Formats: sequence, C-alpha cells, structure tokens
Amino acid sequence: MVKVGINGFGRIGRLVLRASLAKGGAQVVALNDPFLDVEYMAYLLKYDSTHGRFSGKVETKNGNLVVDGSVIRVFACKNPAEIPWGDAGADYVVESTGVFTTTEKASAHLAGGAKKVIISAPSADAPMFVMGVNHTAYDNNTMHIVSNASCTTNCLAPLAKIINDNFGIEEGLMTTIHATTAT
Repeated sequence: MVKVGINGFGRIGRLVLRASLAKGGAQVVALNDPFLDVEYMAYLLKYDSTHGRFSGKVETKNGNLVVDGSVIRVFACKNPAEIPWGDAGADYVVESTGVFTTTEKASAHLAGGAKKVIISAPSADAPMFVMGVNHTAYDNNTMHIVSNASCTTNCLAPLAKIINDNFGIEEGLMTTIHATTAT
C-alpha cells in the first residue's frame, strides 16, 4: 500500500484524503497544515458543502486525526523541510498548499523523508502530467517531483488530445472562470 502525506488541508488536501479512503490503494498517514488545528481539520472533513457529509467516523485523539479507526499524524510546520514525513511513514507527499509549487520549494519535502512529491497545481519548472494525455512519459527513476497541472488543464487536455489525435487542431481558444481560493 502506498503511504501518503498531505501538505495543506484545504479543498484539495481534503479531497485527496477522501479519495484515498474511498478508492483504496493509498493510505494517508500524515497531514500538515500550520493554519488549522486538528479539531477544525476533523470538522472540515466531516462536513463538506459540495461533497456532503463524510460517511465514516472522524475523531481526534492525542493531537492526531482518526478516520475510521486509522490514526493520521498531524503536524503544523510552516517549513516543509521540518515535516517528519519519513518518521510518519509517508513515501509520497501531495503538496496542496498552493505555495510550494516550484521544484526547489517542493524539494524541501524530500529533506523531511519523503521520496516523491506531487504538486497539486501548475509548476513553473516541475514536469507536468495529465492522466490519459502524457502520463506514460513519467520516469519513476528520475522524476521525484512532479505536477499534476491545473484543474482546467485536467478537464481540457484529455478532450483536446482525442480531438487532435483524430482530427487535428490548428488553433484553439478556451476561457476558464475559477472560484476565489485561499491562495
């Protein structure tokens, strides 16, 4: 089972946790967010205005989040290099703060013991991958920090790829409207 840490427990961080619980294959073992206390993390996970109430059991114990009986260690570090991902057992880190989006900044997670970092936003210099578009170009041996691009890219790129592969695209224009976020 893949062991995951999440840095940033906003909308994306919570959805990563929910998806890992619903689909399996990945176990979230640690969360880091210096701006949320563990009680508020539990509240935000339980009650989601878009996805509804979480169906599992959510509680806190000894400063950690406990979801369906599984303990998830909680940290409140502002500097990613200080987050003890290795001690918590997290091999992969989802960087979902919207702050550490370059390879240099995201690499601080490696100092804390993580082996791989996935930036949940566009990056100026990290390789970007979209499932169904270019995911086969990922090289596990050399790429330790990657980006999964933007939500808009993940919506448009698979459709554009199909159209381009079958008919060709000479020119295109798209517009996106995005809700205000904390970052």
